Amino acid sequence: MTPTVLEAINRQISNEFSASFSYLAMAAWCEHHQFTGAGHWLRVQSQEEHAHAMKLFNFVLARNHQASVAGIEPSRADFKSLLEVFEAAQKQEHVVTGQIDGLYELAFTEKVFAAMAELQWFVTEQVEEEQVIREIVTKLRMVKDDPSSLLDLDRELGARSAAPTPGV
Repeated sequence: MTPTVLEAINRQISNEFSASFSYLAMAAWCEHHQFTGAGHWLRVQSQEEHAHAMKLFNFVLARNHQASVAGIEPSRADFKSLLEVFEAAQKQEHVVTGQIDGLYELAFTEKVFAAMAELQWFVTEQVEEEQVIREIVTKLRMVKDDPSSLLDLDRELGARSAAPTPGV
């Protein structure tokens, strides 16, 4: 692994942990405002992002390199609505997709094929992440501020179960 790719993967480890904490902050807002289903969904998403960080962390160690985690910025914790929470989540997933794409491109350019193989999973995962968030945002925009529709959607979000992350 080249030093440039190693540094970029270690930076992505921190990015994934940052995303995890961001989702946890969103969950706290939701639960404080009695959107417990959405809070549950976001807690599961936080766990998933943590698992993504650990997948990269373990990959770096498996390649006999030093994994590192940099400090992260405080997460946004104040929102005006459930829609705003999930729009922030959608924006965050767009950012992560850009980070993963850039990392994959760097691994390709530097011919670090083991990293490319590992990162292919993340490229595929981001397609799913963006699709799921997009669907939630679309539903929230449809229901607007209708209390009964918001409660139904909150109940639907609360039914999410955690999926295992391969390699963690």
